[in-house]
Amino acid sequence: MPSRHLRRYQAPEWWPISTKEAVWVVRPSPGPHPLAKSLPLALLVRDVLRYAKTLREARYVIGKGLIKVDGKVRRDYKYPVGLMDVVEIVPTNEVYRMVPHPTKFLWPVLISQEEARYKLCRIENKTMVKGGQIQLNLHDGRNIQLPYEEGSKYDTLDSVLIDIAENKIVDYVKLELGSLGLIVDGKNVGYYGKITEIVQTYRKRESTVKIITNEGKEVRTIVDYLFAVGKEKPLITIAPQQSTQSQ
Repeated sequence: MPSRHLRRYQAPEWWPISTKEAVWVVRPSPGPHPLAKSLPLALLVRDVLRYAKTLREARYVIGKGLIKVDGKVRRDYKYPVGLMDVVEIVPTNEVYRMVPHPTKFLWPVLISQEEARYKLCRIENKTMVKGGQIQLNLHDGRNIQLPYEEGSKYDTLDSVLIDIAENKIVDYVKLELGSLGLIVDGKNVGYYGKITEIVQTYRKRESTVKIITNEGKEVRTIVDYLFAVGKEKPLITIAPQQSTQSQ
């Protein structure tokens, strides 16, 4: 059984904390994202968005219901915020999306209220459920059930654009040649560009893939680290970095 506590030196390196300020740090609650790929809501409020100076203040802000994640008020200061999550600051009407960053791994980027209605999710698994329906298991823990005919057109590692309020698919992107891919893990995290090569291996997730950024740089990774985000342009806003000038 995992410990309820977390020492700072054991926390992921990309967390915006100092190991010398204190011994302990907030450990994320069990949730839709693993510890290594998420940030506790309290640290996001205090150390990233800086709406609080202390953990006590961050817990107060969160406990008052002033922070929403994916449209729902979250009062647990340990709630794990991860890839593509939409975070809304209720009093200021500011909305952020958590996206990959080349040096900070995950970082919030400001988005519009209109875009906040949608979230891009990756299909991690497909299963057949009672009634002959297909269930899509998405990267953020949510599941969507579809009639067999409709569900059959989706493959694992494809991405679907979700209407958050209705939990309904409004668009999708296949992970294939010509699609736009965003690297979400590994040493090349944060790079974004067109998929130009996929070298299949026995295990689909371990297949190698090459993307070319807008600047012409070739970057290689494995399929498991790639997130399809669009065809001609991304379906969502991604971090303002060297490879997003075409948006």
